[in-house]
Amino acid sequence: MDVVIIGGGLAGLCAALDLRQRGHAVTLLERRSYPFHRVCGEYISNEVLPYLRRLGVAVAALQPAALSRFQLSSPAGRTLGVPLALGGFGVSRYQLDHYLYKLAEARGVDVRQGTTATDVAFDASQDRHHVTLADGSHLLARVVLGAYGKRSTLDRQLQRSFFQQRSPYLGVKYHLRYDQAKNLIALHNFADGYAGISAIEDDKYCFCYLTTRNNLKAYGTIPQLEQQVLARNPFLARIFQEAEFLYAQPEVINEISFAPKQAVEQHVLMCGDAAGLITPLCGNGMAMAIHGASLAADYAHAFLAGQYTRVALEAAYQRTWQRHFGPRLQVGRTVQNLFGRPVLSEVVVGSLRYWPAAVRALVRGTHGTAW
Repeated sequence: MDVVIIGGGLAGLCAALDLRQRGHAVTLLERRSYPFHRVCGEYISNEVLPYLRRLGVAVAALQPAALSRFQLSSPAGRTLGVPLALGGFGVSRYQLDHYLYKLAEARGVDVRQGTTATDVAFDASQDRHHVTLADGSHLLARVVLGAYGKRSTLDRQLQRSFFQQRSPYLGVKYHLRYDQAKNLIALHNFADGYAGISAIEDDKYCFCYLTTRNNLKAYGTIPQLEQQVLARNPFLARIFQEAEFLYAQPEVINEISFAPKQAVEQHVLMCGDAAGLITPLCGNGMAMAIHGASLAADYAHAFLAGQYTRVALEAAYQRTWQRHFGPRLQVGRTVQNLFGRPVLSEVVVGSLRYWPAAVRALVRGTHGTAW
C-alpha cells in the first residue's frame, strides 16, 4: 500500500483524508475505538479553516462555539484580556475525531480501530516500511506517518531521545456546564500549573489543566489538589463551586513532554504531538496538529509521485516542519516559564495588563496564519 498512518487523532485523520483525496491507498491504525475522550483543551484557531474546507470537513455541522476573546488570570485573581485576532472555535475531541473518522471511512480510508502497531522497521533494499501489529500480522508501506500523540511505546522502539527522560507534567480534563461567556477562552494560573476553560458544542465547556506530578503527590488525590491548590485562584474556586461536572472521573494523562523532538525518526515522518508538543498555555496544539497533517500529506504525496528521493523527502520535511513550528514551540516554552509560579505570575500578569500589545504579540508568536 502507499501509506500507513499510526494514530487516529487530528493529525492522523486529516493526513488520511488529504492523502486519500489525492488518490493514495491509506491505512490508518487507531488503538482505541471511536468515539472517545482525549485530554485536550478543545480550542482550534481559525487559521486551519481554509484547509479543513479543502478536505470537505463541514465544521459548522458540528455546531462549535465561536471563540473571540482571551482572558488570563494570576493565582490571586488579577486579570488581563485581549481579543483573539484570528478567533477560533471550540469542539470536543469526542465529537470531532468521530466525525473525521466517519468521513475518512466514507472516503475509502482503511481505518482499523482497536489496532496497535508494535514495531516499524525500514527495509532499505525494498525501500519499504514493515509495520508489525499487536496480533503478529504485518503491513508493507512506502510511507509511514507517526501521528500517535504525545507518548507511545513506539517512541521507545524508535529510540527517541525525549522518551529516555521522565517528564514531570500531567494533564486533567473535564466537561462542564457553567456560566461563562461563550466567546471567551480563559486561562487561570495556580501554583505549579494553569487551567483553561472555554465553550464547546451543546452548551458545554471544556475545563483542562496542566500541573506536575509533585503537586499531585503533595496532596494525594486529584480532588484534594483541586481544593487545596487550584481553588486558591478565585476564578477556579468559582468553577469548582458552581459548575456541573458532566462525568464523575476526569480524563488524565501523565508524562507529557515538551522536550524538542525530531520530525523524522528512522524514516517515519512524524506529525501532530508526535513531532512536537506546544505548551497548552498557548492553546494552539490542535491547529498545529492539523497544519502538520497538511505538511506531511504534501511531502508524502510528492514522494509517492516521484518528485523526491527518500533522502530528499526526509530532509525537506524536517526543514519545513522546523520552519513552520520551531519558533512557535520555542515561544511556548519561554511563555510557560513565566507562569505556574505564584510570585512571577502575579508580576507578569500585573505588568502585561497595561501592555496589551505585548499580549497580542505573544499570541501571534504561537499561532500561524490561514493557508
